[in-house]
Amino acid sequence: MIMSNNQSFTKSKTKIMLLQATNVVTAPINLLSQITNIAIEYAPKLAGAIVVYIIGSFIIGWIGQAVNKGLNAKNVDPSLQSFLYSMVKVLLTVLLLLTVFGMLGVNLTSFAAILAGLAVGVGAALNGTLGNFAGGVMMLLFKPFKLGDLIEAQGHVGNVTEQGIFNTFLLSPENKTVILANGALSTGTIVNYTTHGNLRVDINMAIDPGISIEKARKVAIDAMLVLPDVLHTPTPEVSVLKVGDGMTTLAIRPYCAQKDYWTVFFGAQEAVKNAFDKHGVAGPIPHRVIINK
Repeated sequence: MIMSNNQSFTKSKTKIMLLQATNVVTAPINLLSQITNIAIEYAPKLAGAIVVYIIGSFIIGWIGQAVNKGLNAKNVDPSLQSFLYSMVKVLLTVLLLLTVFGMLGVNLTSFAAILAGLAVGVGAALNGTLGNFAGGVMMLLFKPFKLGDLIEAQGHVGNVTEQGIFNTFLLSPENKTVILANGALSTGTIVNYTTHGNLRVDINMAIDPGISIEKARKVAIDAMLVLPDVLHTPTPEVSVLKVGDGMTTLAIRPYCAQKDYWTVFFGAQEAVKNAFDKHGVAGPIPHRVIINK
């Protein structure tokens, strides 16, 4: 009876060992089978994703070259060229990677939501900065002015010394540096005094109403043409601006190069005033009427 129990125990132990051995042999086979199934299932997707990535990278490179050529043809500022080229490549590369991940079965819904939330947060935090950036890009593309131009904008007048992505710098006649935000500058009124190569200087001077207008006009024009910075073409103009209030107001308009604007503005007034005094063109005499009742 004891021998029979030992034999039973031995047989049970042998069976357990055989089952364990079978499991050890079967486990790698099952793992290999699973890997094979996964490879068969995802191989076409992986191959397609690789092909799409290669073709997409080629297309992105071609688009980048086309963008560079277009910007060069329009003589866009080199710093803006580099920035736009990089931005286009980054955006297209992100789109390509999202497409590849989607082909591989990656769920992009949560990822897109995170990106959207991040974009909204950054946009809200940098609202003014992004507006200045957008304005700077637009002005560098359409070029309402260039370095050295004399412009009037946002209540300031000066020569453009630097045009950046976020700000534009002016040097005022008082030798002050004025920094203008590109956001407001791009949406406001810009007066460019340099576009046509010469500027008209606007000066108003009053004379006695009894003086001959033709005489005053000839004296003023002759005085302005003596100045070396006043252009002979177009010829300086003298017109009647207003008659009344005991005077005749003349609009005196010499022309000059942009760089000589302020020299002519002040010099022409002095020259015309001296010429008027020399030739007897008197100014208006202030008077006051007192009525006693």
